[in-house]
Amino acid sequence: MTSIWKTLAAAAVGLALSAAPSLAQSYPDRVITLIVPYSAGGPSDLIARLVGESLSKTLGQQVVIENVTGAGGTLGASRVARSDPDGYTLLIHHIALPASASLYDKLNYDTATAFEPLGLINTGPMVLATKPGYEAKDAQALIAKIKADGANTTVGNAGVGSNAHLCASLLQRATGANFTQVPYRGTGPAMTDLIAGQIDMMCDQSTNAVPPVLANKIKGFAVSSKERLPALKDLPTLDEAGLKGFEFVVWHGLYAPKGTPKEVLGKLSEALEVALKDPKIVSRFADVGTTVFPEQERTPEAHKARFEKELETWKKVFAESGDKAPK
Repeated sequence: MTSIWKTLAAAAVGLALSAAPSLAQSYPDRVITLIVPYSAGGPSDLIARLVGESLSKTLGQQVVIENVTGAGGTLGASRVARSDPDGYTLLIHHIALPASASLYDKLNYDTATAFEPLGLINTGPMVLATKPGYEAKDAQALIAKIKADGANTTVGNAGVGSNAHLCASLLQRATGANFTQVPYRGTGPAMTDLIAGQIDMMCDQSTNAVPPVLANKIKGFAVSSKERLPALKDLPTLDEAGLKGFEFVVWHGLYAPKGTPKEVLGKLSEALEVALKDPKIVSRFADVGTTVFPEQERTPEAHKARFEKELETWKKVFAESGDKAPK
């Protein structure tokens, strides 16, 4: 009798293993959900919609964008980490994903192991900008003013752990200024208040900041990269403005839950590559001050290596600063 059960069990395992490739071969056969952990209208949302439209065409199934906001992007990440590893729930996230592993004490997933990196998408700087009419003639004067005004200066961000929060925190350390950070549920609402003059300043992604700067809706002062941004070529780098060595570059990547079949991961990575070779997407990225990673630097392997490096980098940064998300 025991041998019969062993035989049946072995047969069941064999059927399961043989079914896995079949499922992968039929992928995708229904709608794919792409989770954006920030609000609609923000920079991550823009990148996701451009990439998602291309993925839909390549994969032959609709890719639906769902904005799951809150807790500095960790709610959306949690949704994907805990979803079925079948390739139908994906995540687009940026540098704040590895940073959150050290910023938050209690996450219901292990950032280091919960995701399968599918490839890096784009990279670009942050833009330091203020509300219209802010009284500072240039970046050096702005830095001097925020030092002098201290907590009276209000700096918006897209929530604790967001790129805007991380950039502002690094700026605070670099200048010694004790300004007040104001968290929002996404970059869109923060930018709306900056344009309206409800907050003084933001350190925002180029994808979100370039259009309103060019339209004179907000006042641009500097960029966070080592080199100037072609879309805002008159703005100096923060290094040029006196903060020697300051650099903070944003990048986005695409992820699937850990355990997703390799064949499915391969199809998704290949579809992402199609999107990043699309001249229209490359041009649209350039319009908002961000660029596609070079081909050899955006592979799943390169993505994984960068992700692991960022985990260690932010672990050291927060250990030195003592920054933690509120409990």
